[in-house]
Amino acid sequence: MKPARPLILALNGGSSSIRFGVYRMGGRPACQLQGKLDRIGVGGSTLRFAGADGVTHEFALRAVRDYSSATKAVLDWLSARKVFDTLAAVGYRLVHGMGHTDPELVTPDLLDDLRRIQWVDPDHLPDEIELIEAVRKYVPSLPHVACFDTAFHSHMPLVARMLAIPRRLGEKGVRRYGFHGLSYAYLMLALARAAGPAAAKGRVVLAHLGSGASLAAVKGGTGIDTSMGFTPASGMPMGTRSGDIDPGLALYLERTEHMTPVQFDAMTKDASGLLGVSETSSDIRDLLAREAVDARAADAVALFCYQAKKWVGAYAAALGGLDTLVFSGGIGENCAAVRARICEGLEFLGVRLDASRNVANADVISVARSRVTVRVIRTNEEWMVARLTAARVFADCPPKGETPE
Repeated sequence: MKPARPLILALNGGSSSIRFGVYRMGGRPACQLQGKLDRIGVGGSTLRFAGADGVTHEFALRAVRDYSSATKAVLDWLSARKVFDTLAAVGYRLVHGMGHTDPELVTPDLLDDLRRIQWVDPDHLPDEIELIEAVRKYVPSLPHVACFDTAFHSHMPLVARMLAIPRRLGEKGVRRYGFHGLSYAYLMLALARAAGPAAAKGRVVLAHLGSGASLAAVKGGTGIDTSMGFTPASGMPMGTRSGDIDPGLALYLERTEHMTPVQFDAMTKDASGLLGVSETSSDIRDLLAREAVDARAADAVALFCYQAKKWVGAYAAALGGLDTLVFSGGIGENCAAVRARICEGLEFLGVRLDASRNVANADVISVARSRVTVRVIRTNEEWMVARLTAARVFADCPPKGETPE
């Protein structure tokens, strides 16, 4: 029997953090608890959390040495707060599933499939599988649901999904998948709530900008293209990821730097992007603070903004125009300087920012007469996982289109 308002635990395991949220679904969804354990494996881990009152608390966790100990710490903490006693289901964000896109109940067969493909995304899938297995042992009687980041992009037209490689590889699943899909799905619901269904059905570019960064083009409520491709390492430059680069570089560096494929992979994922160009930091805040005295920091910021601007322009072309531009993610939500630099020069598309509203991180940061409405929307992947989990386990819950209070 379905609970009247089921309580869902949503877990979002990253390479260096675990985010969680507990949501009361059905009726008006409400957040009961949310938090994040960060700095896994690098020392100085902290657990930040807020209850239904929204008041944030924080404390240090010294025993978090690796992902296994981090998972145990989060589960023990949730157990001590009696969270598991009243749960109806647990949902998980999974970055990549190749052929798996729609939310699925976690079964031994699904886990076997994910283990088989885990090396398509070795930076996320192994840890995500470990998290699922640990929680299932903790609460084996509950339904567990895997929610895939690629689902939002699964209806892109064929031309946007193809890679220009031999067709036989495409037939084996080597194609463009796209990521940040749970964030994009949430943003579209939030856009419809804030601006009305017509805005969400228009020509929309979503910019999820954080340490991982991507953009998506949406028309008629459906994603038609996105900047990331086969893996989350592709697309625009990010905190430590190179984004798209010339494939000939791999052979060149093998011959001139004696770089192995494993070393090349590590370079493009962990030592490139903002960190690689600046040689100092992967954090845009650090680089903005230093750009006046450090040309390397200035170059890194300029490259990030320039490439993001190119994607906006490209997607305006793919959409046949632009009605709404949405900024989200840690950088997109909080960094007015980056938003301004991305939008500068897009006046020909109808983008005109209001400088004071942009600095204030207002919900709408464009001027009233701007043909394109530019918005800042705080994303919530954990809530989206909870929504999809409830819908998968309880077919009539939650109501379509709702976003949390």
